[in-house]
Order: sequence, then C-alpha cells, then structure tokens
Amino acid sequence: MENKPLSPHIQIYKWHISSLVSISHRITGIINILAITLICFWFALILLGESNYEIIKLFLQTFVGKFILIGITWSFSFQMLSEIRHLIMDLGYGFDLQTSKITGLLVIFGSLILTILIYLIGRGLN
Repeated sequence: MENKPLSPHIQIYKWHISSLVSISHRITGIINILAITLICFWFALILLGESNYEIIKLFLQTFVGKFILIGITWSFSFQMLSEIRHLIMDLGYGFDLQTSKITGLLVIFGSLILTILIYLIGRGLN
C-alpha cells in the first residue's frame, strides 16, 4: 500500500495568485472588522473628552501607532480592490487563468500603491 495523502495538503499543494488573494481577502475582512471596532471605540473616547483624544493622538504618533494605521490602510485598500475583482467575476468575467493571475497581481500591487499614496497624502495634510 502506497503512503500517499488522500487529498492535497500544504506540503504538495502549489500556491497560485488566486488562492493567495482569496485567503488574504478573508484575513483582511477579519482585520477590517477589528479595525472598525477600534475606530468606534476611538470615536467614543473622543466624545468622552479632550484628554482621551490626546491619549489616542499620542499613541498614534508612536511607531506602533503608525504601523497599525498603515496596516489598517493597506487592509482596507486590499479589501476594496479585491471586492472590485469579485464584482467583475460575479458579472462572469476574469475566470480564465491568465486574467485571474493579472487581476490578482493588480489587487496585490494596487493595494500597496494605494497605501503609499494615502500615506503620502496624509503626510502632506499635516
């Protein structure tokens, strides 16, 4: 009897752009739910007084705070572009392998470019 797995698993499965984008889409969805919850708490603290706002403002000016903000910005950008890709696929387009690879790469690199652009625009507003 051969010692082969019954179904594909991580050791033999070949990753594709589509699977990476699909899994990342699910992960960023969870991150975005947590981010929206944190944003709601932040607004609630702002409503409770100016001193609370100063605490949040000081935290967001630290390295960790900026890292979290940039991560959330990337997560929202990725989710938005991935949703656009899904809407196009819901219309019946983009299922062939080449188009799927191209749109997957557009989502990945587009989210990084959008994050950089949003960061630069935000720095220009200060």
